[in-house]
Amino acid sequence: MRRDREEAGKNLHKHYFSEHPTYLDRWFRRRFRMSRDLFLRIQNDILSYDVEPLPSHFEYFIQKRDALGRLGFTTEQNITSALRQLAYGTAAYMFDEYLQMSEATSIICLNMFYKCVLELYVDGYLRKPTSSDIARLNCAHEEKHGFKGMLGSINCMHWKWKNCPVAWKGQYTSGHQKHPTIVLEAVASYDTWIWHAFFGAAADGIYPDWATLIKAYSTPTDEPRAKFKQFQESARKDVERTFGVLQGRFHILQMAGGPHNVNKLRRILYFCVLFHNMIVEDNGFNITWLEEELLATDEANPNYVRNRSTSRDVREQEIRDRNVPPNFRTMNVVMSRDTLHKVVLSKDALHKVVLSRDALHKVVLRRDALYKAVSTITFIKVVFNI
Repeated sequence: MRRDREEAGKNLHKHYFSEHPTYLDRWFRRRFRMSRDLFLRIQNDILSYDVEPLPSHFEYFIQKRDALGRLGFTTEQNITSALRQLAYGTAAYMFDEYLQMSEATSIICLNMFYKCVLELYVDGYLRKPTSSDIARLNCAHEEKHGFKGMLGSINCMHWKWKNCPVAWKGQYTSGHQKHPTIVLEAVASYDTWIWHAFFGAAADGIYPDWATLIKAYSTPTDEPRAKFKQFQESARKDVERTFGVLQGRFHILQMAGGPHNVNKLRRILYFCVLFHNMIVEDNGFNITWLEEELLATDEANPNYVRNRSTSRDVREQEIRDRNVPPNFRTMNVVMSRDTLHKVVLSKDALHKVVLSRDALHKVVLRRDALYKAVSTITFIKVVFNI
Protein backbone atom coordinates (compact mmCIF):
# COMPACT_ATOMS: atom_id res chain seq x y z
CA MET A 1 0.00 0.00 0.00
CA ARG A 2 1.32 3.42 -0.96
CA ARG A 3 0.75 5.88 1.88
CA ASP A 4 1.02 9.64 1.51
CA ARG A 5 3.24 10.19 4.53
CA GLU A 6 4.57 13.51 3.22
CA GLU A 7 1.11 15.07 3.19
CA ALA A 8 0.35 13.56 6.61
CA GLY A 9 3.50 15.17 8.01
CA LYS A 10 2.49 18.56 6.60
CA ASN A 11 -0.99 18.26 8.13
CA LEU A 12 0.41 17.31 11.53
CA HIS A 13 2.78 20.27 11.48
CA LYS A 14 0.01 22.64 10.45
CA HIS A 15 -2.37 21.33 13.12
CA TYR A 16 0.02 21.44 16.11
CA PHE A 17 3.51 22.81 15.41
CA SER A 18 3.21 25.73 13.00
CA GLU A 19 3.50 29.37 14.02
CA HIS A 20 -0.30 29.63 14.10
CA PRO A 21 -1.48 26.06 14.76
CA THR A 22 -5.03 24.93 14.12
CA TYR A 23 -5.34 23.41 17.60
CA LEU A 24 -4.34 25.62 20.52
CA ASP A 25 -2.32 24.71 23.59
CA ARG A 26 -5.19 23.28 25.59
CA TRP A 27 -6.00 20.82 22.79
CA PHE A 28 -2.33 19.93 22.42
CA ARG A 29 -2.05 19.20 26.15
CA ARG A 30 -5.21 17.12 26.08
CA ARG A 31 -4.14 14.96 23.15
CA PHE A 32 -0.41 14.65 23.86
CA ARG A 33 -0.65 14.67 27.69
CA MET A 34 1.99 17.41 27.85
CA SER A 35 2.71 20.97 26.78
CA ARG A 36 4.03 21.84 23.34
CA ASP A 37 7.24 23.17 24.90
CA LEU A 38 7.98 19.83 26.55
CA PHE A 39 7.31 17.99 23.28
CA LEU A 40 9.71 20.25 21.40
CA ARG A 41 12.32 19.91 24.13
CA ILE A 42 12.26 16.10 23.84
CA GLN A 43 12.40 16.30 20.06
CA ASN A 44 15.40 18.65 20.14
CA ASP A 45 17.22 16.48 22.69
CA ILE A 46 16.77 13.39 20.52
CA LEU A 47 17.93 15.14 17.34
CA SER A 48 20.89 16.84 19.03
CA TYR A 49 22.24 13.73 20.76
CA ASP A 50 25.91 13.81 19.79
CA VAL A 51 27.44 10.53 20.91
CA GLU A 52 29.66 8.70 18.41
CA PRO A 53 28.74 6.23 17.08
CA LEU A 54 25.11 7.33 17.16
CA PRO A 55 22.86 4.57 18.59
CA SER A 56 20.36 3.10 16.16
CA HIS A 57 17.34 4.21 18.21
CA PHE A 58 18.44 7.84 17.96
CA GLU A 59 19.27 7.54 14.27
CA TYR A 60 15.77 6.17 13.68
CA PHE A 61 14.20 9.59 14.40
CA ILE A 62 16.30 11.45 11.83
CA GLN A 63 14.29 11.95 8.65
CA LYS A 64 15.95 10.22 5.69
CA ARG A 65 15.09 9.21 2.15
CA ASP A 66 14.20 5.62 1.31
CA ALA A 67 15.45 3.54 -1.61
CA LEU A 68 12.96 5.21 -3.96
CA GLY A 69 14.10 8.68 -2.98
CA ARG A 70 10.96 9.48 -0.94
CA LEU A 71 11.29 11.28 2.37
CA GLY A 72 10.59 9.15 5.40
CA PHE A 73 8.51 10.06 8.43
CA THR A 74 9.32 13.29 10.21
CA THR A 75 10.45 13.31 13.83
CA GLU A 76 7.11 14.88 14.76
CA GLN A 77 5.22 11.98 13.17
CA ASN A 78 7.32 9.34 14.93
CA ILE A 79 7.02 10.92 18.38
CA THR A 80 3.30 11.59 17.88
CA SER A 81 2.67 7.96 17.00
CA ALA A 82 4.47 6.76 20.14
CA LEU A 83 2.75 9.24 22.45
CA ARG A 84 -0.72 8.55 21.08
CA GLN A 85 -0.29 4.83 21.68
CA LEU A 86 0.70 5.53 25.27
CA ALA A 87 -1.96 8.15 25.92
CA TYR A 88 -4.93 6.30 24.44
CA GLY A 89 -3.84 2.71 25.00
CA THR A 90 -5.18 1.69 21.58
CA ALA A 91 -3.79 -0.62 18.92
CA ALA A 92 -0.89 0.59 16.81
CA TYR A 93 -2.96 0.66 13.59
CA MET A 94 -5.49 3.16 14.98
CA PHE A 95 -3.48 6.17 13.73
CA ASP A 96 -2.82 4.84 10.24
CA GLU A 97 -5.40 7.14 8.66
CA TYR A 98 -4.08 10.34 10.26
CA LEU A 99 -0.32 9.70 10.31
CA GLN A 100 -0.21 7.32 7.31
CA MET A 101 1.92 4.94 9.35
CA SER A 102 1.49 1.17 9.28
CA GLU A 103 1.01 -0.96 12.38
CA ALA A 104 4.48 -2.51 12.18
CA THR A 105 6.15 0.89 11.81
CA SER A 106 4.17 2.29 14.76
CA ILE A 107 5.30 -0.56 17.02
CA ILE A 108 8.94 -0.08 16.03
CA CYS A 109 8.60 3.66 16.58
CA LEU A 110 7.24 3.12 20.09
CA ASN A 111 10.09 0.79 21.04
CA MET A 112 12.70 3.21 19.69
CA PHE A 113 11.11 6.12 21.55
CA TYR A 114 11.26 4.22 24.84
CA LYS A 115 14.97 3.64 24.46
CA CYS A 116 15.73 7.26 23.52
CA VAL A 117 13.82 8.81 26.41
CA LEU A 118 15.15 6.38 29.01
CA GLU A 119 18.74 6.93 27.86
CA LEU A 120 18.36 10.72 27.88
CA TYR A 121 16.50 11.34 31.12
CA VAL A 122 16.79 8.34 33.44
CA ASP A 123 19.48 9.93 35.62
CA GLY A 124 17.49 13.12 36.14
CA TYR A 125 13.91 11.89 36.47
CA LEU A 126 14.34 8.42 37.94
CA ARG A 127 17.11 9.49 40.30
CA LYS A 128 17.50 8.71 43.96
CA PRO A 129 16.78 11.72 46.18
CA THR A 130 19.83 13.79 47.04
CA SER A 131 20.43 15.36 50.44
CA SER A 132 18.87 18.59 49.14
CA ASP A 133 15.81 16.69 47.86
CA ILE A 134 15.38 14.98 51.23
CA ALA A 135 15.45 18.29 53.09
CA ARG A 136 12.79 19.82 50.84
CA LEU A 137 10.58 16.72 50.99
CA ASN A 138 10.76 16.63 54.77
CA CYS A 139 9.74 20.28 55.05
CA ALA A 140 6.89 19.95 52.54
CA HIS A 141 5.42 16.80 54.11
CA GLU A 142 5.74 18.13 57.63
CA GLU A 143 3.85 21.26 56.59
CA LYS A 144 1.17 19.33 54.69
CA HIS A 145 0.69 16.18 56.75
CA GLY A 146 2.33 16.98 60.09
CA PHE A 147 4.78 14.05 59.93
CA LYS A 148 8.42 14.87 60.59
CA GLY A 149 10.94 13.02 58.45
CA MET A 150 8.37 11.76 55.92
CA LEU A 151 9.89 11.13 52.49
CA GLY A 152 6.80 9.73 50.76
CA SER A 153 4.16 7.01 50.63
CA ILE A 154 4.71 3.48 49.34
CA ASN A 155 2.17 1.22 47.66
CA CYS A 156 1.74 -1.24 44.80
CA MET A 157 -0.25 -1.23 41.58
CA HIS A 158 -1.15 -4.34 39.56
CA TRP A 159 -0.95 -4.34 35.77
CA LYS A 160 -2.74 -7.19 34.02
CA TRP A 161 -0.58 -9.21 31.64
CA LYS A 162 -2.78 -10.47 28.82
CA ASN A 163 -0.18 -12.42 26.86
CA CYS A 164 1.69 -13.97 29.74
CA PRO A 165 3.28 -17.28 28.65
CA VAL A 166 1.47 -20.32 30.02
CA ALA A 167 4.60 -21.58 31.79
CA TRP A 168 4.84 -18.31 33.76
CA LYS A 169 1.19 -17.86 34.76
CA GLY A 170 1.65 -19.47 38.16
CA GLN A 171 4.59 -17.19 38.95
CA TYR A 172 2.74 -13.99 38.01
CA THR A 173 -0.69 -14.79 39.52
CA SER A 174 -1.24 -13.76 43.14
CA GLY A 175 -3.96 -14.92 45.52
CA HIS A 176 -6.39 -12.03 45.18
CA GLN A 177 -5.85 -11.61 41.42
CA LYS A 178 -7.41 -14.26 39.17
CA HIS A 179 -5.17 -13.47 36.20
CA PRO A 180 -1.43 -12.87 35.69
CA THR A 181 -0.30 -9.42 36.77
CA ILE A 182 2.98 -7.56 37.15
CA VAL A 183 3.36 -5.24 40.12
CA LEU A 184 4.65 -1.70 40.24
CA GLU A 185 5.96 -0.80 43.69
CA ALA A 186 6.35 2.96 43.99
CA VAL A 187 7.19 5.66 46.52
CA ALA A 188 5.54 9.01 45.75
CA SER A 189 5.61 12.40 47.43
CA TYR A 190 2.78 14.89 47.85
CA ASP A 191 3.44 16.47 44.43
CA THR A 192 2.90 12.99 42.84
CA TRP A 193 6.60 12.74 41.93
CA ILE A 194 7.62 9.07 41.93
CA TRP A 195 10.96 8.63 43.73
CA HIS A 196 11.19 4.87 43.65
CA ALA A 197 9.78 2.37 41.17
CA PHE A 198 10.26 -1.39 41.14
CA PHE A 199 8.62 -3.64 38.58
CA GLY A 200 8.32 -7.38 39.00
CA ALA A 201 6.26 -10.39 39.97
CA ALA A 202 3.65 -10.18 42.72
CA ALA A 203 4.60 -11.55 46.13
CA ASP A 204 3.23 -11.69 49.66
CA GLY A 205 4.93 -9.85 52.48
CA ILE A 206 6.67 -7.35 50.21
CA TYR A 207 6.89 -4.71 52.96
CA PRO A 208 9.62 -5.80 55.41
CA ASP A 209 9.53 -4.82 59.09
CA TRP A 210 11.95 -1.93 58.82
CA ALA A 211 11.92 1.13 61.01
CA THR A 212 11.75 3.35 57.92
CA LEU A 213 8.46 1.79 56.79
CA ILE A 214 5.69 2.90 59.14
CA LYS A 215 2.65 0.68 58.77
CA ALA A 216 -0.83 1.66 59.87
CA TYR A 217 -2.48 0.08 62.90
CA SER A 218 -4.88 -2.56 61.62
CA THR A 219 -7.03 -2.41 64.78
CA PRO A 220 -6.17 0.63 66.94
CA THR A 221 -6.95 0.00 70.59
CA ASP A 222 -6.96 3.54 71.96
CA GLU A 223 -7.61 7.12 70.89
CA PRO A 224 -3.97 8.13 70.12
CA ARG A 225 -3.49 5.11 67.84
CA ALA A 226 -6.81 5.75 66.11
CA LYS A 227 -5.82 9.37 65.54
CA PHE A 228 -2.43 8.34 64.20
CA LYS A 229 -4.08 5.83 61.86
CA GLN A 230 -6.41 8.55 60.56
CA PHE A 231 -3.55 10.96 59.79
CA GLN A 232 -1.39 8.23 58.29
CA GLU A 233 -4.13 7.03 55.97
CA SER A 234 -4.64 10.61 54.88
CA ALA A 235 -0.94 10.89 54.00
CA ARG A 236 -1.01 7.55 52.16
CA LYS A 237 -3.49 9.02 49.69
CA ASP A 238 -0.53 10.70 48.00
CA VAL A 239 0.62 7.47 46.35
CA GLU A 240 -2.95 6.40 45.56
CA ARG A 241 -3.52 9.74 43.86
CA THR A 242 -0.25 9.28 41.98
CA PHE A 243 -1.38 5.91 40.61
CA GLY A 244 -4.66 7.49 39.52
CA VAL A 245 -2.88 10.33 37.73
CA LEU A 246 -0.43 7.90 36.12
CA GLN A 247 -3.16 5.63 34.76
CA GLY A 248 -5.33 8.55 33.71
CA ARG A 249 -2.45 10.14 31.82
CA PHE A 250 -1.31 6.91 30.12
CA HIS A 251 -4.28 4.71 29.32
CA ILE A 252 -1.97 1.94 28.18
CA LEU A 253 -1.60 1.10 31.90
CA GLN A 254 -5.37 0.63 32.20
CA MET A 255 -5.37 -1.95 29.42
CA ALA A 256 -3.96 -5.46 29.69
CA GLY A 257 -0.28 -5.62 28.79
CA GLY A 258 0.18 -6.99 25.29
CA PRO A 259 3.89 -7.83 24.86
CA HIS A 260 5.02 -11.39 25.43
CA ASN A 261 8.39 -10.22 26.74
CA VAL A 262 8.54 -9.05 30.36
CA ASN A 263 11.43 -6.70 29.52
CA LYS A 264 9.22 -4.76 27.10
CA LEU A 265 6.55 -4.43 29.80
CA ARG A 266 9.18 -3.19 32.24
CA ARG A 267 10.43 -0.66 29.71
CA ILE A 268 6.90 0.64 29.12
CA LEU A 269 6.22 1.08 32.81
CA TYR A 270 9.52 2.79 33.62
CA PHE A 271 9.00 5.04 30.62
CA CYS A 272 5.54 6.07 31.89
CA VAL A 273 6.94 6.80 35.37
CA LEU A 274 9.78 8.88 33.95
CA PHE A 275 7.47 10.77 31.61
CA HIS A 276 5.04 11.40 34.46
CA ASN A 277 7.83 13.04 36.50
CA MET A 278 8.80 15.20 33.52
CA ILE A 279 5.21 16.43 33.17
CA VAL A 280 4.96 17.15 36.91
CA GLU A 281 8.05 19.33 36.64
CA ASP A 282 6.89 20.99 33.43
CA ASN A 283 3.57 21.88 35.07
CA GLY A 284 5.42 23.52 37.97
CA PHE A 285 4.06 21.27 40.73
CA ASN A 286 7.34 19.66 41.83
CA ILE A 287 8.47 20.17 45.42
CA THR A 288 12.15 19.81 44.57
CA TRP A 289 14.18 20.16 41.40
CA LEU A 290 17.29 18.80 39.78
CA GLU A 291 20.63 19.97 41.15
CA GLU A 292 23.22 18.22 39.07
CA GLU A 293 26.14 19.20 41.29
CA LEU A 294 24.58 17.42 44.26
CA LEU A 295 23.44 14.56 42.05
CA ALA A 296 26.99 14.00 40.88
CA THR A 297 28.59 14.10 44.35
CA ASP A 298 25.88 12.77 46.64
CA GLU A 299 26.51 9.43 48.30
CA ALA A 300 23.36 8.03 46.72
CA ASN A 301 24.86 8.51 43.25
CA PRO A 302 28.66 8.06 43.49
CA ASN A 303 29.15 6.97 39.88
CA TYR A 304 26.95 9.47 38.10
CA VAL A 305 28.37 9.91 34.58
CA ARG A 306 26.25 10.73 31.54
CA ASN A 307 26.75 12.40 28.17
CA ARG A 308 24.15 15.06 27.52
CA SER A 309 23.14 17.23 24.62
CA THR A 310 23.53 20.98 24.77
CA SER A 311 19.79 21.62 24.87
CA ARG A 312 19.41 19.40 27.93
CA ASP A 313 22.21 21.26 29.71
CA VAL A 314 20.43 24.54 29.08
CA ARG A 315 17.17 23.10 30.37
CA GLU A 316 18.73 21.73 33.55
CA GLN A 317 20.48 25.05 34.19
CA GLU A 318 17.10 26.74 33.95
CA ILE A 319 15.72 24.30 36.51
CA ARG A 320 18.60 24.95 38.90
CA ASP A 321 18.14 28.71 38.50
CA ARG A 322 14.73 28.43 40.08
CA ASN A 323 15.73 29.42 43.60
CA VAL A 324 12.31 28.63 45.00
CA PRO A 325 9.52 26.19 44.20
CA PRO A 326 7.52 27.74 41.37
CA ASN A 327 4.04 27.21 42.76
CA PHE A 328 4.33 29.63 45.68
CA ARG A 329 3.30 33.29 45.36
CA THR A 330 4.83 34.77 48.53
CA MET A 331 8.06 33.39 49.87
CA ASN A 332 11.54 34.00 51.20
CA VAL A 333 14.36 33.23 48.81
CA VAL A 334 17.86 32.42 49.99
CA MET A 335 20.27 33.26 47.18
CA SER A 336 23.55 32.94 49.08
CA ARG A 337 24.73 31.57 52.38
CA ASP A 338 25.10 34.89 54.18
CA THR A 339 22.30 36.88 52.53
CA LEU A 340 18.55 36.54 52.80
CA HIS A 341 16.57 38.18 50.03
CA LYS A 342 12.84 38.60 50.32
CA VAL A 343 10.69 38.46 47.23
CA VAL A 344 7.06 39.55 47.63
CA LEU A 345 4.85 38.80 44.64
CA SER A 346 1.29 40.01 44.08
CA LYS A 347 -0.92 40.80 41.11
CA ASP A 348 -1.06 43.99 39.09
CA ALA A 349 1.70 45.82 40.97
CA LEU A 350 5.36 46.78 40.87
CA HIS A 351 7.50 44.64 43.15
CA LYS A 352 10.69 45.46 44.98
CA VAL A 353 13.49 42.99 45.50
CA VAL A 354 15.90 44.03 48.23
CA LEU A 355 19.43 42.88 47.59
CA SER A 356 22.36 43.53 49.92
CA ARG A 357 25.17 43.01 47.42
CA ASP A 358 26.12 44.25 43.97
CA ALA A 359 25.22 41.19 41.91
CA LEU A 360 22.95 39.96 39.20
CA HIS A 361 20.20 37.66 40.45
CA LYS A 362 17.46 36.05 38.47
CA VAL A 363 14.34 34.50 39.87
CA VAL A 364 12.60 32.42 37.24
CA LEU A 365 9.14 31.25 38.28
CA ARG A 366 7.01 29.09 36.00
CA ARG A 367 3.26 28.95 36.45
CA ASP A 368 1.06 31.37 34.53
CA ALA A 369 3.80 34.03 34.35
CA LEU A 370 7.51 34.81 34.00
CA TYR A 371 9.16 36.99 36.62
CA LYS A 372 12.61 38.49 36.22
CA ALA A 373 14.57 40.27 38.89
CA VAL A 374 17.69 42.22 37.95
CA SER A 375 19.59 43.83 40.81
CA THR A 376 21.18 47.25 41.21
CA ILE A 377 23.18 48.45 44.22
CA THR A 378 20.28 48.57 46.67
CA PHE A 379 17.00 47.59 45.01
CA ILE A 380 15.22 47.02 41.74
CA LYS A 381 11.69 47.03 40.48
CA VAL A 382 10.23 44.05 38.71
CA VAL A 383 7.45 44.58 36.21
CA PHE A 384 5.41 41.65 34.98
CA ASN A 385 1.95 40.68 33.74
CA ILE A 386 -0.15 37.81 35.12
